[in-house]
Amino acid sequence: MPKALITGITGQDGSYLADFLLDKGYEVIGVVRRSSTINFDRLRHIQDRLAIVQGDLLDQVSLIHLLQEHQPDEVYNLAAQSFVPTSFNQPVLTGEVTALGVTRMLDAIRTVDRRIRFYQASSSEMFGKVAEVPQTEKTPFHPRSPYGVAKVYGHWITINYRESYGLFACSGILFNHESPRRGLEFLPRKVSYGVARIKAGLQDKLVLGNLEARRDWGYAPDYVRGMWMMLQHDHPDDYVLATGETHTVREFVQIAFSHVGLDWNDHVVIDPKYYRPAEVDLLVGNPAKARAILGWQHSVSFERLVQIMVDADLAMLQEAEIQRTAPNINW
Repeated sequence: MPKALITGITGQDGSYLADFLLDKGYEVIGVVRRSSTINFDRLRHIQDRLAIVQGDLLDQVSLIHLLQEHQPDEVYNLAAQSFVPTSFNQPVLTGEVTALGVTRMLDAIRTVDRRIRFYQASSSEMFGKVAEVPQTEKTPFHPRSPYGVAKVYGHWITINYRESYGLFACSGILFNHESPRRGLEFLPRKVSYGVARIKAGLQDKLVLGNLEARRDWGYAPDYVRGMWMMLQHDHPDDYVLATGETHTVREFVQIAFSHVGLDWNDHVVIDPKYYRPAEVDLLVGNPAKARAILGWQHSVSFERLVQIMVDADLAMLQEAEIQRTAPNINW
């Protein structure tokens, strides 16, 4: 039975990756920070099949101990301070976790067992003010947020440890990928949840920022499959995972409201406070390398992705209403 260690397992990608690896017959160890408010909601359905352990990307000694104790075959580093607006307010913490945390994990692997295969979650935010369209593995980086800058560091330190120490270390440059498990602070989920609440009569307006920003949006389960495929290849390398299509926030909003029979113009309010200090206007990836070498491709269209998210939030609100109005029977 292969063994995988996942940092950031309580997040969207971590939970889907855990699902995927368990189905593949892996033993899965999930790393969480010591906290009184750890949220396991995304893992409830599989929590009894996981080993949840404590560790911290700010503490290299804890990472060394984890690798020594559990001896994983693969490490997936998904943990990060990953919310772009927060990175402007907490740039130093973002650098400590999202940048230097990668170095700590890589050096722990170098120290404990160089045979461990390592996956680093890089990001399309590294491209920022893009130099070419579409973006590939060779497109120069010009990040436009502390988060993007930190991800660039994590990306290059992964390449450095691969070239300097011979580690099997891969970076997946993943473009935006969403799902019903995405946090409510992220725009696509803010839209799907807001549309569901408006349809349910729980609110009337949805406040957003820049509707003209363009992104390459895919479905998260497709992307975690790509992470695994990178570590199964004979040679470590870096890959863009993307759909190759770009859509505006406005299109996302239009499809979401249309799916429930509403006109978005009646409900959307623009507030400049939701604009970024330095905007990333256009991201669209070219996944040709991943398709040719790994055989990876996305399976869910943009329109279907939006519909999946809205339907899931509608179902969640309906379930909450059923529970709220159910009679309290004491036998």
